[in-house]
Amino acid sequence: MISLIKYFKEKYDVDIYLEPGEAVGWETGILVATVLDIVHNGIDIAILDTSAEAHMPDTIIMPYRAEVRGAGKAGEKKHTCRLAGNTCLAGDIMGDYSFDKALKIGDKIIFEDQMHYTMVKATTFNGIKLPSISILRSDGTLDIVKAFGYEDFRDRLS
Repeated sequence: MISLIKYFKEKYDVDIYLEPGEAVGWETGILVATVLDIVHNGIDIAILDTSAEAHMPDTIIMPYRAEVRGAGKAGEKKHTCRLAGNTCLAGDIMGDYSFDKALKIGDKIIFEDQMHYTMVKATTFNGIKLPSISILRSDGTLDIVKAFGYEDFRDRLS
C-alpha cells in the first residue's frame, strides 16, 4: 500500500492524506453527562448537560444508538428513562434506556465510544458548552486538558 501511495503521489504530483478510520478511532473515549433534571411526560425524561444535536449528532442523523454504561434497552431493566439533551430542539433525544435504579438529579451517564465523533462534529448549537477534554489516569485521577466556556462559543461566531 505504501508503494502504491508513493507511486500515485509522484505520478500525479499531489499530496495524499489518509483518514485513520474505524480501526484507529474505535472505542476511543467516553462522553460523561450529568442529569440536570427529571420530568415526566408519559415516560421519565432525564435532561442531561449534553446534547444529541450538539455533541452526538450520529444518534439523530443515522440509525445509531449510543451504548450507555450499565444501561439496557427500554424495558429490559427495572427503570426505563428517556435521555434528552438540554437544547430547545424537540428531537434532542439520545433514546430510551433502562437502569437498575431510577435516575436522579446529579447522576452521571456515561456514553461509550463517543470521543471520535464528539471531538470532530461537536457544535455549540444554542450556546451549549462543548464537553471538556480530559484524561483519566490509571491511578484514578482526572486531568482536564481543555475546558470550554462562553468565549469559545463567541469566538466561533466571528
